[in-house]
Amino acid sequence: MAFTIHRLASGDVALCRALNALFGAAFDDAEHYGAKPPADAYFEALLRKEHVIPLVALSDGEAIGGLVAYELEKFEQQRSEIYIYDLAVAEAHRRQGVATALIRYLGDIASSRGAWVIYVQADYGDEPAIALYTKLGRREDVMHFDIDVETKP
Repeated sequence: MAFTIHRLASGDVALCRALNALFGAAFDDAEHYGAKPPADAYFEALLRKEHVIPLVALSDGEAIGGLVAYELEKFEQQRSEIYIYDLAVAEAHRRQGVATALIRYLGDIASSRGAWVIYVQADYGDEPAIALYTKLGRREDVMHFDIDVETKP
């Protein structure tokens, strides 16, 4: 299967929407990824930020995979890390090298920006993701905490 990888940029709002739909389907979470879609202006503003790195894998113009990563500048040293926040491949296109290609493309971006590491989280029980990330990197067992933010009127 032939596919290309494209870093989303200004003007790619339709691909942002396609990527969110893909995430919603892949994560079985259409409510989270589709209930309150961002306005075009929001996407355009995000796409202009250098530290936001959205990638999409395209086959015949269709989004078949993608990731969204963020470059985080560090405080303790003059360097940055790249955090993969979302990564998914459409079910019909899994196990064909799409996710690996996306991560390797991100690696090229990270290298060009002088980042020292890319990191990603995986859920316990998500064996395909754990196998992929184990193949590409080192495993660290950490705890993750969500701290709610009180919304002020």
